[in-house]
Amino acid sequence: MAAQVIVLNGGSSSGKSGIARCLQAVLPDPWLAFGVDTLIDAMPASMRASDAGIEFAPDGEVIVGAEFRSLEAAWIEGVAAMARAGAGVIVDEVFLGGAASQQRWQKALGGLDVRWVGVRCEGGVAAAREVARGDRITGMAVSQADVVHQGVVYDLEVDTTHTEPMQCARIIAASLR
Repeated sequence: MAAQVIVLNGGSSSGKSGIARCLQAVLPDPWLAFGVDTLIDAMPASMRASDAGIEFAPDGEVIVGAEFRSLEAAWIEGVAAMARAGAGVIVDEVFLGGAASQQRWQKALGGLDVRWVGVRCEGGVAAAREVARGDRITGMAVSQADVVHQGVVYDLEVDTTHTEPMQCARIIAASLR
């Protein structure tokens, strides 16, 4: 069975989105790419300023509430449904809860062929990217660099510290064969 879902997990500014775009370019069939940022952007603005939604602290900490978790659960099930309907799906995620975050996805993706890919990047390099991007809260990359991988089990890991997204995508694509 060919992979139906590729889950890329890594901290902010680790290179997941770039890898996802490169995977879309190198994989032989069309794949859809969805990231947790897609979910956050789809939520009403009020959810980004509420204890029940998602908050971004000045130091880069991300705090999620019950309403966010409820919408996230529906989103995860929707992504899984697209894969079950025949679409190849690349998920660009940040497992803030480490293993517990992976377990939420594992439950929804049960029965599908999933490749779990850890996207690592040294905190200092991710922090420099964060500053260059200009659209992230300073400190988010460093605070997430290691915590998102705690207890998470991968089929494959790539490190973007010194490896370009296209090379990482080629490594991932080769692992699917």
